[in-house]
Amino acid sequence: MAYLKVERGSELGRCFDLSRDEVTMGRADACTIVLNEGGKVSRWHAAISRRGNRLYVKDMGSRNGTFLNDVPVGDQPQLLRHGDQLRLCDIVFSFYDNQPQARSNLTMTQSIGPSKEEEIPPEVVMVDEAPDVSTSPIISKVDVSGGSSGIWQLTVSAESRLAALIEITRNLGRSLSLDEVLPKVLNSLFKIFLQADRGFIVLETDDGELAAPWTKARKGSEAAIRISRTVVRQVMESKEALLSEDALSEWTDISQSIADLRIRSMMCAPLMNSEGNALGVIQLDTLDQRKQFRRNDLELLASVGVQAGFAIQNAQLHEQALQQKALEKDLELAREVQKSFLPKHPPSLAGYEFTAFYSPANHVGGDYYDYIGLPDGRTAIVVADVVGHGVAAAMMMAKVAAEAKYCLASESHPATAMSKLNHRITMLGVDRFVTIIMIVLDDEKNEATIVNAGHMAPLWRRADGSIAEPGGDLSGLPVGILEDISFNQTTIQLKPGDLLMMYTDGVNEAMDAKNQQYSIGRLRDKVAQTYLNLEEFRQLLTEDLQEFTGGGPQDDDICFVCLRYAP
Repeated sequence: MAYLKVERGSELGRCFDLSRDEVTMGRADACTIVLNEGGKVSRWHAAISRRGNRLYVKDMGSRNGTFLNDVPVGDQPQLLRHGDQLRLCDIVFSFYDNQPQARSNLTMTQSIGPSKEEEIPPEVVMVDEAPDVSTSPIISKVDVSGGSSGIWQLTVSAESRLAALIEITRNLGRSLSLDEVLPKVLNSLFKIFLQADRGFIVLETDDGELAAPWTKARKGSEAAIRISRTVVRQVMESKEALLSEDALSEWTDISQSIADLRIRSMMCAPLMNSEGNALGVIQLDTLDQRKQFRRNDLELLASVGVQAGFAIQNAQLHEQALQQKALEKDLELAREVQKSFLPKHPPSLAGYEFTAFYSPANHVGGDYYDYIGLPDGRTAIVVADVVGHGVAAAMMMAKVAAEAKYCLASESHPATAMSKLNHRITMLGVDRFVTIIMIVLDDEKNEATIVNAGHMAPLWRRADGSIAEPGGDLSGLPVGILEDISFNQTTIQLKPGDLLMMYTDGVNEAMDAKNQQYSIGRLRDKVAQTYLNLEEFRQLLTEDLQEFTGGGPQDDDICFVCLRYAP
């Protein structure tokens, strides 16, 4: 009977029977094979139909296509041949036209490929019927954290055992791919323990479940492997390798369907990491009462379990490092994208200087500033702070940036533009709000019109050195809280030497080693000083912030924008 085996995807190794005349594949619950792999797979993605003794695959108008051996499949059926690879988005299947006997249902494991001479891919059955092994007649234990007459014992020579152990050690150190290494470990164990009929490696998943990704069975053994969760948990918790002489007689209360598997002797050893924690187990069993395991067999398996545990830990750390590297790459790309939203150059207005500073707490941040040229020749300077920081805040910032340009271009009255911006952001229905300070500069009249949506008022240093906070008493609610609200605006007359500074709370709330804030008072004192130009002010302020925080980690995004009237 033909079947599909998952070669890449969240259910690696799972097999799907193709005995029906038509098998449909997709996200829809009505599909024969339901693929819940996110939104890439279409609801009705592909179909496999039978014509006589042959199977054909066709695409069902999917959004991302179906590929047979990396060649797109159209709506015309394509013949499936043994060994073909079928890809639906990120899921890859192998097609086999000779499904092993007793393998007609779905399997939950990745099985070692069938060998003509030795093995068949076994099905795994997880059971809970086994009693506490602490009360069962286990004949031997080996602490990993720290023979009978009349029984036919099948052994191999010492030289063969040593060669197989060397092979295991080499395999474990040769690759960081568990899918490549651990099946080879099972193969080597079967060379050492000729009495073994079946074997498996169980790992504990991140959510605490048990999974058996790697299994092996000799040809002629039963098709299903019984895995007792109780035994696995007991071995992992006690960190002791267990040897059972007659598993069937010990577990008399196991259901008949499981008892029929006739396990007669088994060894189970924990897979230990460098911290002394059990990651899972490795187990071998035999169906023949004459071919039992011995104490020295258990000691050898326990030793392999320790080596394999280290290899699994290294592979997991390697995978985590690769994921972190990929994440860092994605975040760096996001940082570059976010930088593209920020202005590359300040406005070129006769008699005016501009400077700005932006530093996200993470790769990307929720602070934002922009210079926006308006249709009537005025220039809007916008500084905004999305609640929170990181990727979610950065995505919200990008939306605010686009909407602010639209609202300012379509409304000549700054307060009306802010109301329109608030309406559009609120309609998004996201659980985030934004504080915004907006200044519209008329460089012909030297007037600055200020609208404040829940932000700190700008600091206005006059030529005589006095400091004011214009519009502080007219601040409205932050953008994104209530849908239909109005805002107030105020206009100030700029004189030669006047400076306006807009900033986010990452400036005044910057912390030193004693958890003391930089404070608005200290910022006002800095602004009140006299500078040759704004670039000098920018440099001295950032150096003062760095000195105050002691170079420690930045807790929040930091952004400020300054303009000075210097005719």
